[in-house]
Amino acid sequence: MRTARLRTVHPVLWAGWAALAAGAVLCVLGWYGVSGERFAERQLPYLASCTVPGAALIVAGAVLLTHGRVTVAATRVEELYGLLVSVEAADAEEPGRAALAPVAVSGELRMVPGGTLLHRADCPLVAGKAEAVPVDGRLLADGDLEPCPICEPGEAAED
Repeated sequence: MRTARLRTVHPVLWAGWAALAAGAVLCVLGWYGVSGERFAERQLPYLASCTVPGAALIVAGAVLLTHGRVTVAATRVEELYGLLVSVEAADAEEPGRAALAPVAVSGELRMVPGGTLLHRADCPLVAGKAEAVPVDGRLLADGDLEPCPICEPGEAAED
């Protein structure tokens, strides 16, 4: 899947680099020709035949490189999405597979002073944080704290 898509992008990148190189060469040739002429009317042919097309090739090369890199990035995102979808489909096809383990299972409840959420002690949001303190029974009775959507301490709060 990946190689077929990326092969179409590489020519765009190579064309961009080639256009940049050719544009740079034409600009240098135009500058060299203009620098050798004293009168403006003798410099114009060099500007018209080398410098202007060289600048146009540089702009075209930059556009091609940008387009190629955006296409490479989009291809990688599509590939990652395809992998994610295939993993989810494989998980759905295995009926004997156990459900995902809960994030937190501790019965001890914690809160962060000034916070509005009630957490289990092993919730990833409060685990190992010194500012997380045991929940005051008064706050539990008042219902001021909402259960954390990650560790879902609803069952522990009822115990």
